[in-house]
Amino acid sequence: MNHPSLPSLLAVFAHPDDESLLVGGVLAQHHAAGARTAVVTATWSPDSRRAPELADALAVLGAGTPRLLGYNDARNPEAAPGQPRLVDAPLNEAIGRLVAHIRDFRPDIVVTHDEVGQLTGHPDHVRTHQITLLAAEAAGLAHLHPEAGPPWQPAALYAATHPESGVGLLGPLLEGVGKKVLAVPDSYVTTSVDVTPWVDSKLRAILAHRGEVARERSLPGILARLPEADRIQIIQTEHFTRLTPGPTKGDPAQLVT
Repeated sequence: MNHPSLPSLLAVFAHPDDESLLVGGVLAQHHAAGARTAVVTATWSPDSRRAPELADALAVLGAGTPRLLGYNDARNPEAAPGQPRLVDAPLNEAIGRLVAHIRDFRPDIVVTHDEVGQLTGHPDHVRTHQITLLAAEAAGLAHLHPEAGPPWQPAALYAATHPESGVGLLGPLLEGVGKKVLAVPDSYVTTSVDVTPWVDSKLRAILAHRGEVARERSLPGILARLPEADRIQIIQTEHFTRLTPGPTKGDPAQLVT
């Protein structure tokens, strides 16, 4: 049974580890409150090397088992050999795959990447944002993707984001490994969540992505090598922009109450 104060939450992200880095604290918070949570990952196949690590991370966060759309990564062909890249997949096909998960899980809230591609502008992040916006609308309309199950309209959609004032230590760390830093204006943020009580779970979930921890340029690897105080400073707050799908009736659902 759901906790009355926190809604059910479906997170939709491009790659294994995005969920832990971007909403690990909120997922742990909702799970601790008794709310249903789950994660859909757009790229990497169920038999890939990253799938077991994703399963371990979700177990830490209490977010069920992996739900993988199975598309290939735009920059890593080993993610799903023989499958189309997410950025090349037919749009309606990708929407339909995600609609099936939304209708199966029936979340109150869906959360995904922001439209700038989550700091680094990765094309899979941008495409996942676009697909999720369209799928959140389509899921509520019975005549769209009827093969994906009975319609379900999430009450709210949130984009995980990074405000310019909140980049902090992340900016120089990412720039130091040659990555972009695409933050949004502070006014774009509608919800900021202090996840300090769940930061240990969030960090354990991040570190469960062992292959990424071993890489020098990946964010899990960067975080793993930082002093604890710096690491906590970076991951203790999660920022979101509310984007509401479908018709709005009465007071909107809140990510955190």
